[in-house]
This record gives sequence, C-alpha cells and structure tokens, in this order.
Amino acid sequence: MKHTALITVLAVLTLSACENKPADKPLAPPPEKLPPPSSFTLPPGHPATGAKDSAMASPETPEVDKMETATVVSTIDVPTFTYIEIKQGDQTRWLAARTTKMKKGDVIEFDSNSSLENFKSKALDRTFPRITFVNTVTIVKGK
Repeated sequence: MKHTALITVLAVLTLSACENKPADKPLAPPPEKLPPPSSFTLPPGHPATGAKDSAMASPETPEVDKMETATVVSTIDVPTFTYIEIKQGDQTRWLAARTTKMKKGDVIEFDSNSSLENFKSKALDRTFPRITFVNTVTIVKGK
C-alpha cells in the first residue's frame, strides 16, 4: 500500500512539473534578426569557403571504402565468422568476415577495414599475427 501511494505521489509531481514547463524557445533567432551573411567572419587559419583544396570532402561526394581483390587460399568457419586466408601478389594474410561460403581459388572483393596485430581467436584457440576485419566480402569469380 505504501509503495502504491509513493508511486502515485511521484507520478502526480512529475505530471504537474510537465504542465508548468515554460514554452520552448527557438534555438536561433528568426532570420530577420540575423546579421547579413557578408558580415560573418571565419576564424584565423580557416580555409576560405569554396576552396578547391579543402581537406574536407564535400557533402555531395561521399567517402567510398577502398575495395581490394584477392584469391582465397583457405577458410576456417566458426559460428558467425569465417576466417579467410588470402593471397595478394606474393603476400598472404588473414581476413575475418561474417560467415561466408567460399572455397580455395575463389577470387573475392572486400572492403579493407580495421586490422589487429596478434589477434587471439578464442573459438580456434589460435593467435593470428595480423588479421583484417571486413564488412563486405563478395565472390567475384568462383572456381
């Protein structure tokens, strides 16, 4: 009974506080009260707007992930992951991706994401000297 009364009192206080809330103020003054755009100044060292060599990408050109191509050397499947040994040129390395069915000799395309040194796989009880985690793997040419 005491708990019910306490909850009721808290609910009434909460609701009454919401009813007495002042009206939300706008975040910015109305456009007619803003100074003209020509009076805005950029901080020192800021590149001019519209500069061609700006370090930031424009909103119209989204950043594209770099896609790489490789040949599958071997795969190891564990629940929810596939470890993929690949060969690129004369180098081999390991990738980890969501479970994907592929076989030795398949040519794959993948996005190069983050890499870890000395990654310990608990599922395999094995340490990979270096492994790259990828979001997307696509078989370009199956064998």
